[in-house]
Amino acid sequence: MASPEGAPAPGEQRLGRVLRRHDQVQAGTTDQRLLDSAGPSEWVHTDPWRVMRIQSEFVEGFGALAELGPAVSVFGSARTPRDSKEYEIGVRIGRALVEAGFAVITGGGPGAMEAANKGAHEAGGTSVGLGIELPFEQGMNPYVNLGVDFRYFFVRKTCFVKYARGFVVLPGGLGTLDELFEALTLVQTRKVTRFPIVLFGTAYWSGLVDWLRDTLIAQGKASMHDLELFHLSDDVDEAIALVTKEVGLQP
Repeated sequence: MASPEGAPAPGEQRLGRVLRRHDQVQAGTTDQRLLDSAGPSEWVHTDPWRVMRIQSEFVEGFGALAELGPAVSVFGSARTPRDSKEYEIGVRIGRALVEAGFAVITGGGPGAMEAANKGAHEAGGTSVGLGIELPFEQGMNPYVNLGVDFRYFFVRKTCFVKYARGFVVLPGGLGTLDELFEALTLVQTRKVTRFPIVLFGTAYWSGLVDWLRDTLIAQGKASMHDLELFHLSDDVDEAIALVTKEVGLQP
């Protein structure tokens, strides 16, 4: 049974919709087995079946979220402490998004994700968690009222973008950066349009923005216009206005 924080019991593993415990726990993850080219040649015969599993994940995810309505995805570190200012801000953002008429989508984990789900849940809104199978699986946080567990990162990432009208990105680590740059690339290449991205926490993100301007753009790897693909904010009300009213992002 999961703990109140949503973490799995010791010796528990979730593989998509399958629960394994104790001696039934398997080594590695589904993503790992798909991408590992050093494994046995059995993959030659099993990959077609993996395609069916991938298809089923899209069907499950699309089916669960098809009637979600307007939503915003909120990203941030799973390591954000509950007693921190960042956690409090996440709660405020989740609550404010619901009050503005939006559902809240997160990765369903602890930290900043839990904070945004908590704010959405306490405001009486739809609090969505899109979980992922990991070797250090943390489980769905208790404030999610609509959750989907995925085996494959790319399926999950598709749902983050497909069912959201924008991103609010709180201070986070590599997973947060992955989602951020995925979204920036999709907007830059016009795969998605009218998709506002707000980086919350100027002090945290300013170093990255400086690098983008002074190194990436300075060396011709991107254009100055690409700095207009996102907004920086330290104010919850401003962040909500930017992400829900699509300020400054035109197709």
